[in-house]
Amino acid sequence: MLEVHHLNNSRSQRVLWLLEELGLPYQIQHHQRDAQSNLAPESLKKIHPLGKSPVLRDGETVVIESGAILEYLVRKYGKGRLAPADPLSADGVRYLQLMHYAEGSAMLPVMLKLYTARLGEAGAPLQPRIASELDTHLGWLDGLLAEREFFVGSDLTAADIQLSFAIQAARMLYGLQKFPNLAAFLDRIHARAAYKRGLEKGGPYAFGS
Repeated sequence: MLEVHHLNNSRSQRVLWLLEELGLPYQIQHHQRDAQSNLAPESLKKIHPLGKSPVLRDGETVVIESGAILEYLVRKYGKGRLAPADPLSADGVRYLQLMHYAEGSAMLPVMLKLYTARLGEAGAPLQPRIASELDTHLGWLDGLLAEREFFVGSDLTAADIQLSFAIQAARMLYGLQKFPNLAAFLDRIHARAAYKRGLEKGGPYAFGS
């Protein structure tokens, strides 16, 4: 049985969503953030030394990093679902780039917005640059959806699931008023039955409903 170590209000929610899309049986080990610091609890360090979530356990195999977990699940259990059939096709290359881009580039300005907001006036000098970076990244993603519903091909893929957290966090911290295609994308994915099932099992999730 697959086991997901899930932290509330975290990237691990997208792992639950993908598992629901694939219809795979799994168990959840719930971990709660500290109410004061908002940090992950020490219990996660017993699962992996980094003490981060998500962590997937599949028998003797332990996988960390949400992107790697999604790739592992799609490759091992997807049976052709949620990824382009040919990894070297145009869609395959687009999928590969977006899977890495979600955390490698898109999350940086989002996290800077989150952390500098806690600094108050001390973080004010950084806000114009952060806003410029957010506009650049969100504008590019918005443009990718100008004539399509999903980021790769005509159907949902793991790239959409991987990108969802950055877009949800950006909506909360910055707003998507200037990016209507991204706002519509969130409406579409939030309406999916598998997304809702993952939300019900994962518990309260501030970033997307």
